[in-house]
Amino acid sequence: MDIRQLRYFVTVAEEGQITAAAKKLHMEQPPLSRQMKQIEDELGVVLFDRTGRRLRLTPAGERLRERAIRLLGQLEETVAEVREHGDGVRGVLSVGAVVSCTSLLPGPLGRFRERHPQVSFKLSEGDHHLLGERLDRREIELAVARLPFEAPGGPDRYAVKPLPSDPIVALLPAGRIGSGRDGSDEREERAAGQMAQGDEGGAFGHRAGRGPVPSNLTLAELAAFPLVSLKTDRTVVMHETIMRAFADAGLHPRVLCECASVAIALTLVAHGFGAALLPKSVMSTFPLQGIDCFELKDANLMSEVGLVWLKDRYLTRAARSFIELFDTADGQSAGSGLS
Repeated sequence: MDIRQLRYFVTVAEEGQITAAAKKLHMEQPPLSRQMKQIEDELGVVLFDRTGRRLRLTPAGERLRERAIRLLGQLEETVAEVREHGDGVRGVLSVGAVVSCTSLLPGPLGRFRERHPQVSFKLSEGDHHLLGERLDRREIELAVARLPFEAPGGPDRYAVKPLPSDPIVALLPAGRIGSGRDGSDEREERAAGQMAQGDEGGAFGHRAGRGPVPSNLTLAELAAFPLVSLKTDRTVVMHETIMRAFADAGLHPRVLCECASVAIALTLVAHGFGAALLPKSVMSTFPLQGIDCFELKDANLMSEVGLVWLKDRYLTRAARSFIELFDTADGQSAGSGLS
């Protein structure tokens, strides 16, 4: 059994079909089937359960898949390390980011490009679990994500470089809050009516008409509105942090909608569905019309951001140089922001 056969086996295991794997490997189906049979004959075990429409790995096949992925990864790292010996910083830098962090990338990438013009970039986005899988599969070397990094396997697998924190702000439909704290009781009454009756002339039905929009809101004022919360079954820390702040203030706002997408949350806010608490930087990624942004007057909620990579993984010179960028004032690893 050689490296080529291991690559064939991993591809078949991932695709679950000889036909799909052969197409991905740019080869004919019969030779690939023979290669799988040769591996089974050499090892003296059955690697695939061939009943049904898809191939399923047996316990022995699953063990071989795990070890093969590790061996192939080590080989790729060794090749990359040897090829980089004596060269400058060049090649491809693969970085993933959660959607709410994409606006933080242009500044550092631009500065990195100025320093290392021979490096090109491969960027992707996803939630923590997807980014964790891509790190495992070596599809990306680094990830920019909200912290803690909630990927499978636990936080001990990852190295993290903290980046500037991102303040959490209140986002409401434009023009639905007027100036003057003496109007807060009226806003709360209208918001309560909206939660019970829907948006038909309620809290989000018309402009308040009391002058300029205020620059901040209290948690009590915000709690009067139904909330659109950014939360998934797999990433809950930001939601829990926000709800804990309300609870500590003795407030219990109604969460009208939980959604996994920042874009959906902002669209709902812009259309009067409710209010949201999100990291301020998302407004740069999604510059939607129809949303007013307010700082929180009585709560210092921050979203922690970090650069994440696997501890036991070889990093290319480009990836190491990108990390080092944030150790300098030019990289802005502390202070006012990334861009």
